[in-house]
Amino acid sequence: MTIQIKESNFTDNKTLQFKVLSVEQIKQILNNTLRILENTGSTVHSEEARTLLKNAGCSVEGTKVKIPSKLIEKALSTAPSKIVLSDRNGNKRLFLEGNNSYFGPGPTCPNFRDPQTGERRETVTQDVANTAIVADALPNIDFVMSLSMISDCTATLADVYEVRAMLENSTKPIVGWTFDVDGLKEIVDMCCAVAGGLEELQKNPFLVIYCEPTSPLTHTKEAIEKLLYLAERKLPVVYPPGMVLGGTGPMTIAGALSQGLAETLVGLLLSQLKNEGAPFIAAIQGGPLDMKTMQHSYGAPELTLLIAASADIFHYLNVPIWSFAGATDSKVVDQQAAIEATLQIFATAASGAHLIHDVGFTDLGLTGSLEQLVMGDEIIGMVRRLIRGIEVDEEHLAYDVINEVGPGGSYLGQEHTFMHFRTEMWKPTLLDRQGYAGWEAEGKKSMYDRISEKVKRILHEHKPEPLSEKVSKELDEIIAAAEQRVRIKNA
Repeated sequence: MTIQIKESNFTDNKTLQFKVLSVEQIKQILNNTLRILENTGSTVHSEEARTLLKNAGCSVEGTKVKIPSKLIEKALSTAPSKIVLSDRNGNKRLFLEGNNSYFGPGPTCPNFRDPQTGERRETVTQDVANTAIVADALPNIDFVMSLSMISDCTATLADVYEVRAMLENSTKPIVGWTFDVDGLKEIVDMCCAVAGGLEELQKNPFLVIYCEPTSPLTHTKEAIEKLLYLAERKLPVVYPPGMVLGGTGPMTIAGALSQGLAETLVGLLLSQLKNEGAPFIAAIQGGPLDMKTMQHSYGAPELTLLIAASADIFHYLNVPIWSFAGATDSKVVDQQAAIEATLQIFATAASGAHLIHDVGFTDLGLTGSLEQLVMGDEIIGMVRRLIRGIEVDEEHLAYDVINEVGPGGSYLGQEHTFMHFRTEMWKPTLLDRQGYAGWEAEGKKSMYDRISEKVKRILHEHKPEPLSEKVSKELDEIIAAAEQRVRIKNA
């Protein structure tokens, strides 16, 4: 028997997803971006990049480059629509396609919230190791970033030391950052040592490098050199702008999306001109300049709206998507931190963004926090259950058990309940569901108390799989050579 209903605007959807932009709006933004690239142009501070662009048919005057839309169209057709990232052992783990969403920490926090004392202090190498250990242990954290800009090593090698610490303390895929192409080469060499050579790393990449243009519409020599180095070796790169709306980007979100898309598409085009088929991960990132505090807000709803719209655009263009979630402007892990992180995580997962970073950011992106990372893991678990949606088939419709239990019965002792309660219901690890007496008996712990205890327990108990002695020795040699390079350069 079927109930007849009139047609409506109801959308068929098997999982919880949403779109910010209509197809018509995406086309308007894309057309505006192409106008910017063709008429306004971009500043490119790399002779090699300008030569590639000129030879492809771009207008080049000094450092100013104007790009015809046909080149962008061709680059989009050759850039891979799917990227698969492996773990350190070569097992394929992250499939950047469709609406698959994966979460990890962020980079470059100069400060860190000490997990033992709660003190805010300068970031040190052990914080990177601890971040990797905690990320390695958390089931909803899928890749590792350093959450750090370390201060206890040769300053210009912080990027290299951070990747070393992550390689040693987690088998999960790594996203790194670099100051320049010299440090990038050493990072790639370390990952090749772990993988067993460049060919093996290309076959099963577990490293993605983050570099970015400078808004508005500027591409530095350092950023382009790194982009081209990775493209030549067909290793994944993410090249997102970091706009401040009202500062380095338009105050309007549609304008910021147009400019940011222009900036990341220059990177995509260059990667394909250097090596057709090179893996590229795109994004448009930016938060508003708060006109009261003159701070760039990470927790603003406009930032979340922009990155969800960014996902719409790159789904339309069929390019793997970088995104942002799990951060807060709050200085401590509190109610504000939970509100902002939850909104971001839900929006990015529901938008179907692929590689989502910055879980663990506090203090407007200036202080890393393992407590925020652990709370983010709990939020991601809950959101993933929402995104999974509701399975509707004969087994899940449960007609037989409803018929058997009948009016006034109980489902508690039914086999159907036993079969499904673990898979149907998400189980929290931190959220409190006890009665008052049970909560009181366990010490009246707040959410923060439970988070802090979990961080300390992981750091004390979790033992990541170690690198082999042979590989550790190779990493030592690469680090020693990097130190020698810096000494010679500074002599």
